[in-house]
Amino acid sequence: MTRGEGFERVCLLMIRTLFIVGFLSLYILVVGLPLVIYTLITKDPDPLYWAGLKGVLFFVRAVGVRLRVKGIERIPPGVCLFAANHTSSADAPAIVGAIPRRVAVLLKASLFRWPIVGQAFRSAHFIPVNRGARDSAIASVEKATEAMKAGQSFLIYPEGTRSPDGRLQEFKKGAVVMAIRAGVPIVPMVCSGAHRVMEKRSLVIHPGEIVVEFLEPIDASQYSFEERDVLNQKVHDAMATALPSDQQPAPSV
Repeated sequence: MTRGEGFERVCLLMIRTLFIVGFLSLYILVVGLPLVIYTLITKDPDPLYWAGLKGVLFFVRAVGVRLRVKGIERIPPGVCLFAANHTSSADAPAIVGAIPRRVAVLLKASLFRWPIVGQAFRSAHFIPVNRGARDSAIASVEKATEAMKAGQSFLIYPEGTRSPDGRLQEFKKGAVVMAIRAGVPIVPMVCSGAHRVMEKRSLVIHPGEIVVEFLEPIDASQYSFEERDVLNQKVHDAMATALPSDQQPAPSV
């Protein structure tokens, strides 16, 4: 690649990023704000949730990102806890967009401070998590567990943070504790390719394909609280096996 071709490529990538930032900001103001107000009045989060999700997916596809979903027939009916790997800011719309029902999400607390977006997260019953404060994190998990008992499916990232290199990291135990206490199945999900579309700590968006696959559900009601480590490892192993080799856990030295 010549210097001129490299410069043109960088410019194109920046244009894609600016397109997303600019038009998504406009979409939030024009569509998001009225729907937040509607949700506050009616207490019905569905229009806000689906409009927000479809809007984000439209803009993501508009800059050359393709989404492919596999294994959707494996999702059981009723309340589920969806557990996915986390590699990039680009995997969030792909993963949520692949789930064919409204889910609430455990998100880091700082995201709830964004204007309009933070209120939209609250209106959609998303739950903030302060990962740096153990008592606060436990309280968030307990709140999500009660919401699942009341009929709300959830999405959680068991790694707790984005992977720095795309490889699956060790899991926190919050996800399996939630599922065991709520007595709901865990649906493992694997997302591949998102870390190449958008690298960690980068705003540059590269065109490419993100693949999301639903794996066989695991019935957490068959496990006791004392068996949470066994269940956690079972979920981790299922996801590790299903990921491409460059996203599987790093080999032990």
